[in-house]
Amino acid sequence: MPKPLRYNKNFEKLSYEEKQLLDETKKSIIDFVEYSSTISDVNYATRNAHAKTYAVLKGVFIINKDIPQDLKSVFDSEQYEITTRLSNAHLKINKSKKDVPAYGFAIKIKDDSGKTISNYPLVNFPLFPVNSVSIFLKLFTSLNRFFVKKWSNSFSVLKQIYKVIPFTLNPSFLKNVFKLLLNKNNFILSFDFHSVGAYRFDDKMIKIKVSPKNVEKNFGKKQFVKDAVEDFFKTNDFESDVYIQFCYNLKDQPINKLNVEWKNSPFIKIGEIKIEKNSLLNPKSCENELLSFNPFDSAEIFQPVGKIQKLRDEAYKVSLQTRKKINKLLKYK
Repeated sequence: MPKPLRYNKNFEKLSYEEKQLLDETKKSIIDFVEYSSTISDVNYATRNAHAKTYAVLKGVFIINKDIPQDLKSVFDSEQYEITTRLSNAHLKINKSKKDVPAYGFAIKIKDDSGKTISNYPLVNFPLFPVNSVSIFLKLFTSLNRFFVKKWSNSFSVLKQIYKVIPFTLNPSFLKNVFKLLLNKNNFILSFDFHSVGAYRFDDKMIKIKVSPKNVEKNFGKKQFVKDAVEDFFKTNDFESDVYIQFCYNLKDQPINKLNVEWKNSPFIKIGEIKIEKNSLLNPKSCENELLSFNPFDSAEIFQPVGKIQKLRDEAYKVSLQTRKKINKLLKYK
């Protein structure tokens, strides 16, 4: 078995132009969040991605006793308390029954003292539609401005979407699009959830997959997703396996090419997530609405890796700071 590649900070180094574009994106995030209560017709400021919360839950992450010692030393406790948030990726909170099946499963792992050691915002689609930092930033900025300014910014959105299309025209991406379309009506908790980008695992680099066990795909098929999740946890426990893949070489496991799957890297089970029935928290409470799953608010050995990942740090922070300022002024409860 080859040795995994070691982490190098050059994987996430941004150019001067990319840093300038990121500053523009941050301004658009602030504008979006400040206007978000009107966009989504709610009485609080929302996130500017994954705005809709289906559920916030408490659970545990149990480390597999059979994993090699060098992996076990990274997570040195037998189990950890976790907080999870189920969400929809849309920037706007859709109040209709039918949501686009772009789901989030964010995990906050805490140590015995209650301190967060790692955040993992996972999604049910394993790939990212663009590798170019500049194209992504321009697209995200134009989307934020579209929701604030509506049709006056529609041409810019279409222009950036056109630039993204070539990145999606490869067998790996198209295969996963087809798979999602086939399963688009499945229950949210029956999907696998993935880290789109890579993360550090001490001095190594990994991708993560969470796979549910024995969840009925047709559960709550005629319900709103939020109602189906709440009904599920009234009577069912949730269990899922947690797997990682190591990066051994950049040809087969590219760090900054997010539109293709990693190959020739086996999935290694490192543990299980367990959420007991009746573990639902109030998603509308100020404390839970203001939860942040910024993957950079993690211990150094669990930090994200890659240029697209690097953008999340400042984007998450400016979004959270703006939400906190507005929601505390509103005394949101």
